Formats: sequence, C-alpha cells, structure tokens
Amino acid sequence: MLALRSLFYFLLSLPVRLLVRCKIVPDSLPELTKKNDKQPIFYIVRHQSASDLLALQKACKRMGLPDPLSQVTIKGQTFDRTLCLEKPTALLFGKKHRKTKALIQGIRLLKLHAEDSDLNAQLIPANLVWGRRPTLEKNNANVGTLLADQESPTPLRKFFIVLFLGRHTLVRFSEALSLRAMADDHGTDKSTAHKLLRVARFHFHRQTIAATGPRLMHRDQMFTALLANPAVKRVIADEAASKKISEQKAKQNALKMMDEIAGDYRDSMIRFGDRILTWLWNRLYQGIEVNNASKLREVAQDGHEIIYVPCHRSHMDYLLLTYVIFHEGLVTPRIAAGINLNFWPAGPIFRKAGAFFIRRSFRGNRMYSTIFREYLGLLFERGYAVKYYTEGGRSRTGRLLQPKTGMLAMTIQSLLRGIDRPLTLVPVYIGYEHVMEVGSYHKELSGSKKQKESIGGVIKAIKSLRNYGKGYVNFGEPININQFLNKHVDDWRDAIDPIDPQKPSWLTPTVNTLANDVMVSVNKSVALNSVSLTALILLATENKAMAESELAQQLKFFIDMQKLAPYSESMTLPEDDAETLISHIKSLAKVTIERDNLGTILSLNSTAALEMRYYRNNILHAYVVPSLVCRILERNAKTGHQEMLEQVSQLFALIKAELFLWQSQDEVHTQTEQVLKALAEQNMIKQTKAGFWSVIDDTTVKTKLRVMGECIDETLQRFAIIANLLTQLAPVSKSALEEQVITIAKRLSKLNNINAPEFIDKKAQSALISVLKEQGYATNSDNSYLSDTAELRQLKELINNLVDIEVLQSIAR
Repeated sequence: MLALRSLFYFLLSLPVRLLVRCKIVPDSLPELTKKNDKQPIFYIVRHQSASDLLALQKACKRMGLPDPLSQVTIKGQTFDRTLCLEKPTALLFGKKHRKTKALIQGIRLLKLHAEDSDLNAQLIPANLVWGRRPTLEKNNANVGTLLADQESPTPLRKFFIVLFLGRHTLVRFSEALSLRAMADDHGTDKSTAHKLLRVARFHFHRQTIAATGPRLMHRDQMFTALLANPAVKRVIADEAASKKISEQKAKQNALKMMDEIAGDYRDSMIRFGDRILTWLWNRLYQGIEVNNASKLREVAQDGHEIIYVPCHRSHMDYLLLTYVIFHEGLVTPRIAAGINLNFWPAGPIFRKAGAFFIRRSFRGNRMYSTIFREYLGLLFERGYAVKYYTEGGRSRTGRLLQPKTGMLAMTIQSLLRGIDRPLTLVPVYIGYEHVMEVGSYHKELSGSKKQKESIGGVIKAIKSLRNYGKGYVNFGEPININQFLNKHVDDWRDAIDPIDPQKPSWLTPTVNTLANDVMVSVNKSVALNSVSLTALILLATENKAMAESELAQQLKFFIDMQKLAPYSESMTLPEDDAETLISHIKSLAKVTIERDNLGTILSLNSTAALEMRYYRNNILHAYVVPSLVCRILERNAKTGHQEMLEQVSQLFALIKAELFLWQSQDEVHTQTEQVLKALAEQNMIKQTKAGFWSVIDDTTVKTKLRVMGECIDETLQRFAIIANLLTQLAPVSKSALEEQVITIAKRLSKLNNINAPEFIDKKAQSALISVLKEQGYATNSDNSYLSDTAELRQLKELINNLVDIEVLQSIAR
C-alpha cells in the first residue's frame, strides 16, 4: 500500500513540478521547527488533496522543513505528518466537507502528550491558495468561477485550477502551535481535538479571504448599488431640479461620473502585472526591503478593513506598494489615483489593477462629491482594502507634506454608516535611493510648469531606466479608527446613521488629529539608507565634500547613534558596514569622485547637491535630537545636564509639528539622555562631578559633533530670523513680519548657498510664526499685531548662541 502511494505521488509530482510555482509567506517559523530538532513536526492543511500535498512538499523543501508526505513514529505509533481537514467534494452528487482522519489522529497525538510530559509535537498550519482568484457575486458568475479556489473543489475543478493557476500558488506558513501547550491548557480529550480543528478551519478561512479578498462585484453591479443609494438618489433629484433637466438626464450625468471614478478590478491583471513588475524591479533596483509586514498580515487576518496610507514620493509608489502587498500574501488594494493618471493606455491598465480616479477638487460639485463619497463607502462596506495618499500629491522636497484630510473625513463618515467591521489605517513609509522624478521636481520648485502626464512621458521614462539602488517599504503601527474614536470622541456612536451621511461637530478637529497621527507614524517608520545618510553628512559640510576615509567614520558614527539612541523602534538601519555603503553610493553615481596622493575625495556638485537635499529630507527628522545635542555641546564649553534637557526639549517643541515628530517631552528627555550616554561611551564627551557636559579635546571628535550638529542648522537659522525680527519690529502685523522674514531668508540663502525651497517658502515661514504664537512666544495685541514676550527674548538668546555670527549679522542689517 505504501509502495503504491509512493508511486502515485511520484508520477503526479512530474506535472506538478512543471505547473506549480509557489510563493511562500512564512509568518514566523522558530528554530525548533527545523529538521534537526528532536521534537516531531506535523502540518495541518485544508484539503486532503494530492496536488496540495505535492505543492506543500515543494515549499517545505525550500524552507528546510520535513517532508509533509513522510510519516512520523512516536512511541511505536505511526502518524501521517500532515493532518488534512477535509476531503474534496466527490465528482458526482458528492457531499462537501467530508471527514478525514484528522480528528482521530489529533486525539491520538493529544493522548500521547498526556502520557509523556517531555513530548512537545509542533503543528504548523500551512494554507495553500491556488491562483488567489476571488469568488464572484452569484449573479456575476462566469467561466472564471470554475478557477476560483473554492473551499472544497471537486477533483475535476482542482485539475483546472492547477492547470491554469498553479504558477500563482500562495503557500502561507503560520507560527507553529505547541501540542504540549494545547494539552496542558485545554486537556487531551476529544473536545480539545475538535476545538483544534475548528480553530484551524476558521484560521484558514480568514487567511484565504485576506489573500483573495471578498466576493468581487462587477462595476455595473456597483453602479446599480450606487443608484439605489438614498444619498445618490437625493442628489440626482436635486440636480434635476436645480438645472431644470429631467431626472433621466441627471441620472445619465451621475452614471458618467461613476464611470469616470470606478475601478474595474481584474485579478488576471494583477497576475500579469506581477510578472511585468518582477522584471522591472530586477532591472531597476538592487532589491526591495520590506519591514514590519507581520503586523499587516495579522490585522488582515483578524478581519479588519485595511486602508493603506503611505507617504507619496513618486509615481512608482503606486506600483511598488501594490507589488509588495501582493507578495506579502494579501489581496491588492483599490487605489485612489489622481485623474491626471487617467490617460491612455495607463488609465485602463491602472483601472483593471484596482485604481479608481479622483479629481483634484470637489468644490462646487455636490453630485460628484456625493457619488465619490458613496463609492468609497461601498468599497468599505464590501470589505475591499483601499489605499490613498494623505498628502494628496507627491512631495517635491522629500519632506512629508501637510496632510489633505478629505479622504480621511470620508472614511470616518463611512464608519458612521454603521460598518460592522473595524476600519484600520496602515501608515507606510516608502523610501528610495533614487526617485526618477527628482529632476522634474527641482524644475517645478524653480518655477517651471508641471508637465502633464502622457504616454510620451511614459516612453521617455522607460528609455531612461537604470540602476536605482534599493527601494524600502516599512509598514507602520496600524491605527484602528474605531479605537481612535473611542479615545477622542466619547459619544461618536451617537452619530451613526445608515441612511444619511453625517458631519458632526467633532468630525473636522478629530480628522485633523488623525491625519497628523498618520504622518507621524509614517515618519516613525523611516528607513535609513546609504544615499540619505551620505546626503545628510555631505550637505552638512561647508564645501559639500569629504575624504572617503572621513566619510566612512561619519557614516559609522551616524548609524551607531541610531543604534544606541534610536529615533523609534520601527525605523530600520543599513546592515552593511560603512565601506560597503560607500561602494554602493559610488555605483549609483550620486557623488563626484576625485583622487590625489592623499586618497579619495567624494563631493557633490551643484546639481547633485540640489538632488541630494531630497534624500536628506527623507530622514532629517530622525536626527533632530542627536543634532540638537551635538550643536549645544559644540557651541558651549560646558552644559549642565538639566540645562541640556530643557534646551533640547524647548527647541524640539518648535520643530515637532513641521517634521511630524512623535516624541512627548518625557520621551525627548529620554532620547537626549540616551544620546549623551552614547557619546560618553564612545569617549566623545565627559561629565564632571557637578553634572556638566563638555567635549573631549580631540579633532576627530569635534569634527563628528560639528557635522551632526550642522544637520539642524538651517532650521535654527529660520527660527533665528523670526525671533530676531519679531523682537526688533514688534508690534508688527503677521503679514509684514512674513515679508521681512522672506527677505532675510533669501539673502541668507544666497550668502550661504542654501538651495532649499522650504528655507524661503512663505507658507513654511508662516507656519513657524504660528508655532511661536501657539507656544506663547508671541502674543496678539488689540489690533492683531504680534508682540514679543520675555519667553521669546530668552528663546532668541538660546538660538543666537547656536547659529553662526554671520547669520546674526545678516539679520541685523
């Protein structure tokens, strides 16, 4: 019997090798699950299917795990290594969910654990999803329904599934379950085995939905649902009345808007796109690093409605994040894309990949705003994952933009319609070592008109494809909107209305707070890389140049500081040493290389310096506290410990909002102390018995501190301009102060070669003035003029001590 079984699997393995390609997603496989562990390992799968077991065998071989087709002997008893929950539905007149030996085997294993306290068998759930094709609505079924990975397919259906979708098979290993813990916590009787299998079924169901998505509605079905929506019906009637047209004509106008907005998701496009993008990434990038994805899979499996809210660096974000989500074993989201991307042929392709299109402005168009809001609500109601960019557009400077809150407001309004599942925002930090649009960004910032997206632009971009280094996708801490509202709005559920969209008085301030939390979480998950670190260091030098050996020392210092005094737990650091990072930066042609008798010098020419500011700004926020500490140490012969804490905290509070920093005052104190301790451990600073800190008298040490302290210099200069002018001119109107600030800022940017848009941006300066006012450094007189305060004069003295004398002289003139 065993010989026949082995022959059967051997013969069947030949076509499986050709037809099946597995994408493996391991959640967490501890060391004890490896082959050489003494404890027995078992698997549990959904179906007792030969093709499933052979596909699992391929995956286990790649993972270095035991063969699922083998047997295990324990105390003289022989067990199949794989427990199967269900047999396939019989070909003709068969029942679904036919029983297998899993229950009997489970009972036997639990009894062995009752007899032997040293036995600790490991049970690894392994879920196979063939093709990841979603099921369709009943009245939307077609021939493709045959290929959907049904719960218990017949042998004939499974044949076609393997034949057509085998090369897109997802194998997801979950964390091993200890049968010893199961026996100790729940007993070893039949009810425990039943519970184990019941939980496994539910676990696999949730994982499958997370991978394939809910039932798929055709866009025509969506249009029908929207037209039946009370809010849409009302706005159509109002449109007909206000424009004096027939309701049929107003309905046609509504359908045109729906057609403009709605996506047309096709899983076949996702699979095709996966092949194209795999080729593209291999051509463009030297790797895509993904971090913290386990949290994302956990939230998806728990049944949450996931809304991805990434930062927006490049048009490449649309493709990269969708690709990463797909390869993490999750269904790809419906993506809110700007209407500017709806051009041929990109528009139809994006639409079939799940994009839905949004106009730049809804203002004055009630019908459009209503239809869009209700379409978004329908996506949430049906359980589709969604992705949108809270910044509203791509950042041209590398810093996060102030969030646009419209989509978040509509998300909360959808929740107020009574959606029965939790809505969870997943912030995502996306980073690149090269952004393909960075050249056009600088032209736009210099005043050039933004180029309209077109097929010509796509062809031009394809022609310029080259080595872009690495890409980085870091998933941040999920934000459960339900829990967020519980914390910030006591009676928010009182506003739930399943019929009419609600806009309670608390909506706007709550959305603003939530938007800020999203941006803070994005920055909290920052990915440091060779390009951004090199940019941060070289731009902090006077001539934008440094000897290669010195740059290596600085890179090590900057990375070590984040290891010893990290900005956050969710940030990621380069694993390579400084020399390897420099070799990588050279290969990307980001720096000018010059050699002389003393060694190699790396520098930035004027064009490269402008480009590298973008990458510096991606990570500047992570070095605010270390930079402030180093600046204060460098500019003072000695500084008391408490004085250091207070000065860093005071300056940090001014910068916090602009850079979306996450620390509270206590956490700033903690990181400041970590920085001081790290510097002391590296013999760079010392503390007297009286508690005063001072810098070690060493040229190398002073250079390192000076470079890190210089990273925050431009920000300090901006505050120095405002603080000095306000004390000089007060009382002064805000508009007059802004004009003077911009005039001085432009002068300083010329004198000090500061080519940074935010340095002379009127909105940025206005925001800083508002921060000073909010924190009590400036007050409004009766005629709305700004007046200085004693606190502002104290702040001015602190900042003046930290900026160069030339800056103060320019302001004084």
